Amino acid sequence: MSQSDRITIAKRVAQELKEDEAVNLGVGIPTIIPDYLGDKKVYLQSENGLLGMGPTPADEDIDMDLISASKKPISMDIGASLFDSSDSFLMIRGGHIDTAVLGALQVDETGEVANWAVPGETILGVGGAMDLVAGAKRMIIASMHLSKDGSPKIVKKLSFPSSGVRKADMIVTEHAVFRFIEGKMYLVEILSDVSVEELREMTDAHFSLLEKTKIKAN
Repeated sequence: MSQSDRITIAKRVAQELKEDEAVNLGVGIPTIIPDYLGDKKVYLQSENGLLGMGPTPADEDIDMDLISASKKPISMDIGASLFDSSDSFLMIRGGHIDTAVLGALQVDETGEVANWAVPGETILGVGGAMDLVAGAKRMIIASMHLSKDGSPKIVKKLSFPSSGVRKADMIVTEHAVFRFIEGKMYLVEILSDVSVEELREMTDAHFSLLEKTKIKAN
């Protein structure tokens, strides 16, 4: 996973966030999104107890008492608030989070997400994945297109444990943007130099094109 690929994903997700939304950022790629919001005002929540997360601080400004869900240094925006974990999860479970941006191990062609356990590997804890899947009003998945072993992460059917029956609204990878509409997967935009045919080869799930799909000219 290159840093440029992570940045491509973070920048594209940042375009989808709306002014004045309360947005939870999950572990991994989502935590770098604050660096690419520009002047857009959104209220970023970290489930470990902060609403009002700002961009990554400069080295001289790092305070390790302020960390993201990925345990990376963060800053606080003007008007930010701190609270305990129970209040954080009350916000999530109470339906007060407009958008959750999450990583994923797998996403199926209907938008069902698996992001908390790999079969056969030690499970350290569920974390907030299932609460966010159930509680957020909108779910965007920010993920690399392929796993580390080169297998597709966007699949016909999950082989990893599901995180919940709620479906993702959108998935952004380093190669493409997909939306899920009425249980079907649609290609919205190609972000890299791959062709539609190459994208189909690396995507196990079936997807259709929209009339307004943005495809780069090769």
